[in-house]
Amino acid sequence: MAKQLFGHVPTASAQRPESIGFYSKGCQAGGAQLAETGPTWQAMRLSRNRNWAQPEAIDFIQDLSRKAAALPGWNGIYVGDMSQPRGGPMLTGHASHQTGIDADIWLRRADRLDLSVAEREAISSTDMQARGGAYTNANWTPEHMALVKAAASDPRTARIFIFPGARWAMCDAETGDRSWLNKVRPWYGHNTHFHVRLNCLPGDTACEAQDPPPPGDGCDDAREWQANILNPRPAPPADPDAPEPKPKGEITMADLPGQCAAVLTSD
Repeated sequence: MAKQLFGHVPTASAQRPESIGFYSKGCQAGGAQLAETGPTWQAMRLSRNRNWAQPEAIDFIQDLSRKAAALPGWNGIYVGDMSQPRGGPMLTGHASHQTGIDADIWLRRADRLDLSVAEREAISSTDMQARGGAYTNANWTPEHMALVKAAASDPRTARIFIFPGARWAMCDAETGDRSWLNKVRPWYGHNTHFHVRLNCLPGDTACEAQDPPPPGDGCDDAREWQANILNPRPAPPADPDAPEPKPKGEITMADLPGQCAAVLTSD
């Protein structure tokens, strides 16, 4: 399986930096490694070796970390999973993060930037959700919203994924320009971090772009997600004559763009 091949390569390929394929079915050439610790960030869970990305994505993370360091009580950001050295499917976890232009930013306030390697394995991010994700809890602050807004306002950003309660809280709190909210989309499982997805980078002709979000600020969609959490719709009755669903297969090399084979075997 492709995840076994990509998941055990320890270093990036010696190729021109390039995102290849789609975020959930691709790879990256010429990846760069985010330094484990910088003046305004720390990479977390170093044992996973997922602090790799395209050079422009590294620049984005560093830019965002400097904006975070200007927030009251914050010294920067904790950076979760980015991509594997050559991207591709991961051994565990994410379906996306395959092309070097996705990154998870922890919602834990980065008050310390001297965490040891062992501490970065042991601590967890902060859970921000209440009532199953329909609302934020007392851990959510205006600074969290300011950080998400900074990420969404960057023209390099295609999407941000965060749990529905935070998405609605930001809709409710924004009293000025609401255009940045369009990029922020509600999604399951993003209650301890938000996921930044960048646009395909200029010149990366083999990169498959994300469809643009629907027009508007997306707040009606966020409200619908919230309502569905609070009052789940009953599942339709099962059809006794329906065929058994086919199990979802693992991604193989044949499923990936052809260039990914060369990325895998490059020096």
